[in-house]
Amino acid sequence: MPGPGFEFLGDEERRNVEQVLANWSLTRYLFDDPEEHSFVRRLERDVEALFRSGPAIAVNSGTSALATALAGLGIGPGDEVIVPGYTYVASIGSIGHFGATPVLAEVDETLTLDPEDVERRITPRTRAVMAVHMLGAPCDLERLREVTDRHGILLIEDAAQACGGSYRGARLGTVGDAGAYSFNPFKVITCGEGGMALFRDRKAYARGFAYQDQGWPPLRDNNGVGTGEATFGLNLRMPELSAAVACAQLQRVDAVLAGTRRVRDRLVELIELHEGMRQRPLNDADGDCASVVVHTFDSADQAREVAVKLSTKPLVDSGRHYYGNMPQLKGNTSIRYQRGDLPRTDDLLSRSVAVSVGVSDAHLGSGFGVGVHSTEEDVARAAEAFNSAVRSAVTA
Repeated sequence: MPGPGFEFLGDEERRNVEQVLANWSLTRYLFDDPEEHSFVRRLERDVEALFRSGPAIAVNSGTSALATALAGLGIGPGDEVIVPGYTYVASIGSIGHFGATPVLAEVDETLTLDPEDVERRITPRTRAVMAVHMLGAPCDLERLREVTDRHGILLIEDAAQACGGSYRGARLGTVGDAGAYSFNPFKVITCGEGGMALFRDRKAYARGFAYQDQGWPPLRDNNGVGTGEATFGLNLRMPELSAAVACAQLQRVDAVLAGTRRVRDRLVELIELHEGMRQRPLNDADGDCASVVVHTFDSADQAREVAVKLSTKPLVDSGRHYYGNMPQLKGNTSIRYQRGDLPRTDDLLSRSVAVSVGVSDAHLGSGFGVGVHSTEEDVARAAEAFNSAVRSAVTA
């Protein structure tokens, strides 16, 4: 299975879909019926209530959620947005699509954005920092928020891989000025394709809503409070069928995370630690989505040998989640980066190997491991395979 939410698809999702099909209510705008009955609107309200967030906007993908967040915050040409070099390409691409400049920064041992390097890269043109909760693990939001507040810039959370996770009790995606989730099949919960943007400020929410719905004010209420701005927008709306599945999945998010954390804890118990390797530190272990377990080795050669024995790869070879593997950054573009520009990120990823707990994705470097419903025997076999590969690599 690709992601943990996928393994929880069941009768509730099916019933919701059948309800949509029974009425052919395929869009959130239900003609003569009030929009309050739509699954899309229900999903937005459920996210706001469950995550105690500001206003939410359901869209058709995680990438659209990032774009909606950026539009709502007014990011545009001439602005710089600091983003880690270890993220999915959509984080960087969404910034570039608004004519803003992505400024790539290093990650630290947690494999999330390094607050110290972020501060070094702030210029008079910096408008925002995009904190990516990579591999389901929370960034150091306290330090990042302190940096952004001190410099008067915005904080955006890319929580595409971390829906339901938390940092010191606050759900990821709700701490910054805007947040974004993805619901594709490889994520914590899924509806096939879909995403969600969250906002702290209602004017930013109104701008974001207009961006994803052809310039309409929130909920298409011309009598409501809009931005006071006439704007063009796109059509990035989430379809009702996707929302029907997502509504059921959202109610399972804590059960999904309880499952990944249970399997993660047992896997960690069974993995032997040797000199020359360590488990990735976490900024908030309780809030980690536990979709992978990462170990970092002292030697890149050891990490590669372990990965090869497990038929996977070190994180530096993961697909378009590492800036050095993004051809968009190497071509004829004003945004140019190549491997070597972020030496600490390069080094850490070359020495790190991920074991899947709930997300099985070769492009993410998590092609080996177990699932959220794996048995004790499954977990024990995976741990022993990892232990055997490590013993061979570190004693060679």
